[in-house]
Amino acid sequence: MSGGSNAPVPYMERTRQYYRAMGYDKDYVWAHNEDAPFTPLKKPLAESRVALITTASDKSQTNIDAKGVRHVWAGPTTPPPDALFTMNTAWDKESTHTDDRESFLPIETMQAFAREGRIGGLTDHFFGTPTVYSHRMTMQRHAPEILERVQADGADVAVLSPL
Repeated sequence: MSGGSNAPVPYMERTRQYYRAMGYDKDYVWAHNEDAPFTPLKKPLAESRVALITTASDKSQTNIDAKGVRHVWAGPTTPPPDALFTMNTAWDKESTHTDDRESFLPIETMQAFAREGRIGGLTDHFFGTPTVYSHRMTMQRHAPEILERVQADGADVAVLSPL
């Protein structure tokens, strides 16, 4: 990229090149879902309870077991957490930071939307899901568990807010 260009970063191609440079002979295959389970809203957003889902971890890292395996977890939306643990996920730590928790878990923004009548409100909990490089684990284990927890908390819609 030339300096000053507003062109988007070709992330997927750069990732392919990175993996090839590391000696992998097969390109990384991004997870995909041919039959995405998106549905139209059943009621107006102004009447809907919203669940927030993040890929950050619990600050105390209680969602990480003794073997280092990350699990689905939940935290209260009130009061919002002051910070979450983000050092175990891949992001450009030289160019940015994750000190602004609201940038990847917008609890206060959503609470303001509820006060303004833009959404019906937030669920009592937000949810954390691991970022793992296993499509199978995501589809067969984490996604169903997140769905179950979101529905149990009374959500009508969910906002995925990855780190």
